[in-house]
Amino acid sequence: MGRQIRGLLYFYMTDIRYSLMIFWSILFGILVVSLSFSYFLLGVDDGMMAFGFPFATYFYCIFLGFITVKEGIPFSLKMGATRKNIFISIGVFFFLIALVKALVSNTLHLVTYLFKETAGIHTFHLLHPAQFMEDTWLNRVVIDTSVMFFLLVFTFVLGLLFYKFGMVGAGSVTALLVVALLLGIAQGWAVEFIVNLFADVDILFFLQVLAVGILGYLLTFVLVRRITIVKVK
Repeated sequence: MGRQIRGLLYFYMTDIRYSLMIFWSILFGILVVSLSFSYFLLGVDDGMMAFGFPFATYFYCIFLGFITVKEGIPFSLKMGATRKNIFISIGVFFFLIALVKALVSNTLHLVTYLFKETAGIHTFHLLHPAQFMEDTWLNRVVIDTSVMFFLLVFTFVLGLLFYKFGMVGAGSVTALLVVALLLGIAQGWAVEFIVNLFADVDILFFLQVLAVGILGYLLTFVLVRRITIVKVK
């Protein structure tokens, strides 16, 4: 069991290695360009450039959760892995990806902040959700780990629905979510909820997001335990 889980984790990590290299190369390139533009804006009144690591890392996780179902599960089944081990290995994989990306991105955030302060590039601003509360390195890591794990699980669930029930089943669930969101925006309670949320947000909220993500992932075992290599269209 332990050997099979380690093998699955190795496969999942190896499978995304190339995409991670491209992701971090592009993100680092954008960071360098943004810092360069900010330097030339020093002599411009009200000149400003903003950059945020979380927006890119969150976006990556949204796609990764969905792709894991499409590519990771069928391959694992063909290799003879048990559904229980697939479930455990994907959960560990998601948490490790969220934690490592949070550690790397926020270490780069800190280094970038120290560099721009030392160089006096006051036109460059780093953005992060932690700025709504106490903006520390540890808080940023906790926030990013929680949000990324939640997003991985959320899109993993959507991927499972599409995989097992096809466009009709998964499309119905997605449509209901979209309709509920549009109704919330139209009636105003969705916007009001978001405004109130960020007005009183604290680190406990993001720990609750992590807990919801963990609970949501545990519930996916109902879908994973009977999954096959046959994808419903």
